Amino acid sequence: MLQVKDVHTYHGFLHVLKGISFELNKGEIFAIVGSNGAGKSTLLGTIAGIYQQREGSITYEGEDIGKQKVEAIVKKGICLVPERRQIFDALSVKDNMMLGAYHRYRHSKRTLQKDIDRCYELFPKLKTMEDRPGGLLSGGEQQMLAIARGLMSNPKLMMLDEPSLGLAPLIVKDIMNILDQLREEFGTTIILVEQNVKAALKVADRACVMERGEIAIEGESKALMKDPRVRDAYLGGKSQSIPV
Repeated sequence: MLQVKDVHTYHGFLHVLKGISFELNKGEIFAIVGSNGAGKSTLLGTIAGIYQQREGSITYEGEDIGKQKVEAIVKKGICLVPERRQIFDALSVKDNMMLGAYHRYRHSKRTLQKDIDRCYELFPKLKTMEDRPGGLLSGGEQQMLAIARGLMSNPKLMMLDEPSLGLAPLIVKDIMNILDQLREEFGTTIILVEQNVKAALKVADRACVMERGEIAIEGESKALMKDPRVRDAYLGGKSQSIPV
């Protein structure tokens, strides 16, 4: 479904992504884990068209999208749920959700309510507060709203950047269960960027560990859970850098 090959991305003179390559299969959850500054968010932003890679290619469903604009990539079925949610505080829950469908409002206007109802089935709590300003929601509720807003774009591929950030453990568990539900019930393919390595590996089919702009380890999530390098660095052992 998605092939990222030898991608290099810079922020000014800073070389952030240094030859990233991986493939994503349709219908799977792929986790990208690692410490702060590893380049995880830049990788999602590059796939989404926010940043332009200087080298390498990004192919989605057989088409090179590496030089396309954000709007074009969204229309192809790729959405990014950003870090820290970025909810519009003054807008209602429903209006925040509607913004996710801005690119298809004219030609899909008749089906938008059906899509909203689908989101409410997934997040029943949002239905009870659809007129409430987004800024009055709790962190967990805002994360649900951010995911619902992303779903309103009718994505085939959803990318989530740190959805567990700042949330209580029970809420994190609920969010991860929702991601699994999205894959099982809606067929959504998911790229999950997380610092909560344990939570990410539990829900993902495959994963990779990023260190200093490169992929240090890649494989099935169950295997990575048992890898001593991952266990020592991220799952409770002595903190250390993973050799690249």
